[in-house]
Amino acid sequence: MSLCIGLMSGTSADGMDACLTEITASGIRLIDAVCVEYSQDVSQFFRALAVSDALSAELVMDADRLIAQYSCQAVDQLLKKTGHTPDQITLIGSHGHTLRHRPQPDGFSWQIGDPSWIAERTGITCIADFRRRDIAAGGEGAPLVPAFHRFALGVKPGTAVLNIGGIANLTFLDEPLLGYDTGPGNALMDEWCQQITGETCDLGGDYARSGSLIPELLDSLLAHPYFAETAPKSTGREMFNLDTAGDLSAYPVEDVAHTLTEFSARSICDEVLKYARPVNELLVCGGGLNNLWLIERVSALLPGVQVRSTADVGIDPEWMEAMAFAWLGWRTLNRQTGNACEVTGAKGDRVLGGIYYA
Repeated sequence: MSLCIGLMSGTSADGMDACLTEITASGIRLIDAVCVEYSQDVSQFFRALAVSDALSAELVMDADRLIAQYSCQAVDQLLKKTGHTPDQITLIGSHGHTLRHRPQPDGFSWQIGDPSWIAERTGITCIADFRRRDIAAGGEGAPLVPAFHRFALGVKPGTAVLNIGGIANLTFLDEPLLGYDTGPGNALMDEWCQQITGETCDLGGDYARSGSLIPELLDSLLAHPYFAETAPKSTGREMFNLDTAGDLSAYPVEDVAHTLTEFSARSICDEVLKYARPVNELLVCGGGLNNLWLIERVSALLPGVQVRSTADVGIDPEWMEAMAFAWLGWRTLNRQTGNACEVTGAKGDRVLGGIYYA
């Protein structure tokens, strides 16, 4: 049994998640978790970095250190909350914050959050940089969570797991395992909400619910070439942001919010419906689960599919991804592979990440 901490800063750029888990070869248990929220200025800074055409080395280094500092703060709060000390913790599995993700061919993925700083300041071995080894082996480097979904939930024919972060991804728990990014989850909705209302997100979805659909805008968004690609595939904020959505100024702002939410729901549900086997259960996790209007639309677009939270099967939906990176770190430290090559398209399963010993 190992006590492992997972750290995750997602594409929504709303905070640093940290969870303490107990991991064995046969299972994982969440002990406790915290989220250190980013201030509005910091959140805007990270979101701007994700879509910036050019970045100075100094700016990147500042962001790298800032994510590491938030990581250390989250670990410190988690240890104080649970009463544990650094010497009791086997490792930290740190996803970091994605600065760039460009899929294959000749792709790369870059996560910031200096693991040397984390290991030095926390006194706990830190494992990070999980995506690039998969990419070096010809894979997409994402999504990595389907391998964890399989470990935590097993083989469940007819069941899919939907993670709604800034980017949404699906895992189909059949055999063989399949998973990929479907496109935007919260990213466009959050960006629009922040631009129009100053709020970080449309919590509950009431703002979008108050608007009406703009059919021509929805059709234009759904015509994006990413949706015609076949798996393995992955995407990021470079491909889906408001700058790529076209001129939205001619439309009522509530209608844009409504249509962007419908776009996320449709792009997700289209992938469920085109899957080769029937799906009768969709388990949802991630921040998008809090957007009740989005979940209502997903449920309405998938008649006959039971849409419910991963909490119903014993995994807290808020901490699924952070738990996944605790597990991926545990796999690396034990010299076990972490990717699922049938998901990412890599030439084979690989031990992922680099180890920064305390």
